[in-house]
This record gives sequence, structure tokens and C-alpha cells, in this order.
Amino acid sequence: MSLQGKRVILTGGSSGLGRATAEALLKKGANVLITGRNPEKLERVASELNCAFLNFDISHTDQHKKFAAKAVELMGGVDALINNAGIGEFATIDELTLESFQRVYQTNVFGLAMFTQALLPALKADGGGDIVNIASTAGTKGFAYGSVYAGSKFALRGMPQCWQSELRKDNIRVMLVNPSEVPTAFNQAERVERELVEGKLTPQEIAHTIVSCMEMDSRGFIPEVTVWATNP
Repeated sequence: MSLQGKRVILTGGSSGLGRATAEALLKKGANVLITGRNPEKLERVASELNCAFLNFDISHTDQHKKFAAKAVELMGGVDALINNAGIGEFATIDELTLESFQRVYQTNVFGLAMFTQALLPALKADGGGDIVNIASTAGTKGFAYGSVYAGSKFALRGMPQCWQSELRKDNIRVMLVNPSEVPTAFNQAERVERELVEGKLTPQEIAHTIVSCMEMDSRGFIPEVTVWATNP
């Protein structure tokens, strides 16, 4: 679809992949609302990008209906949702805790699913649109220390396959993007962006992938795409 004038809600949009994606969408003429947990950072980034913003934590599922309604009100509707917000925790099987699983799944799986549900009525009311979920290559192959994080991303690969079957009749395309490692503020205690690394991806490659998927004519869609660095 043409992104000109499309109303896009992007979770986790104040840094890294989210910010790069917001920038790419804005360049295509989309109207973008970014969300994030840090109100000061979110407002600053939204001002720099000249886009709308909404401060909320996607793990707070009891507030999703309220924030979904507010986002739709601010945007005057919704044509696309990009589920980018996510966290990670890493430990060996000997060190695993139930609390770690609960924290990560509450954001990466439960929060994502329930916020999507809260926005579905608006997507359907506007005749359909796009849902883009940002997972990870960690959802395609497990790795040492990855039980919690990779497990959440494997779940995030399974859910969109169900949604694809359920929502195609509503003209809603559900797509999944699996980035390999990108140096960002992800899993940084102070949320400071890491330096880019030669040979690894940058946020711009993932933003390009997301935008390209969304720009495909609405008669077709890309169910899943994985992005690897060429020569890491």
C-alpha cells in the first residue's frame, strides 16, 4: 500500500529499530505515533522527528484499552500497527527463574498480543490494514543463555501465523520481521545506544525491510522475512 497519509502506531519507537522505522515511515509521508516507557526521552524524540507520541508501558495490559483508544483518537484512526517494543533477559538453564519468564513474556508476548487485540476494532472499522510484528532470528534458532528471550520470540512467530488465518478475511495483513543482531539500546541497563559494528546490521536495514513489506500492493503480503548481515 502507499504509505502517504497512512496512520501508523509504532510501539517502542524512541530508539534503535523503532526510531529508524519511524524516520523511514515519515519520509514516505506516513503519519506516525510512537510509544515508549520513558516520557522525557519519548517526548524529545517525537519532537525531533515531528511525530505524535503516547507514553505507556506495553506490559501494563490492564491499561491497553485506554491507551489504544487514546492512540486512535490522536491519529484519527489507524491503518497500521508495528509491534516493536520488547525486552530481553538471558541466563543458563541452571539460573532460570519464573520471574524472568514472566517479565519478558509480559512484554514480548502477552502485552503485544493484548495491545493488538485492543486496536483491532479500529483497524477493522477503517477497512483493514497492516500488523507488523518485530521478532528476531532468536525465534528461528535457540542459543545458549536464550531460554527466556528466544522462547518469547518463538511464541511471537507462532501467534502471527494464527492471526494471518483469522484476519485475512478482514483485509488485515499480518507480517513478521526477524532481525539478526543490531547494535541498539536493547538490553542496555541505561538504554544508551550501542556503537554500530562493522559487518553487523544497522537499524536502517530493518526499517527498510518493514517499509518495503508495507509498500507491497495490498493484493499480496509477506508472511515472514528474516534479515541477516551479509558478512558478520
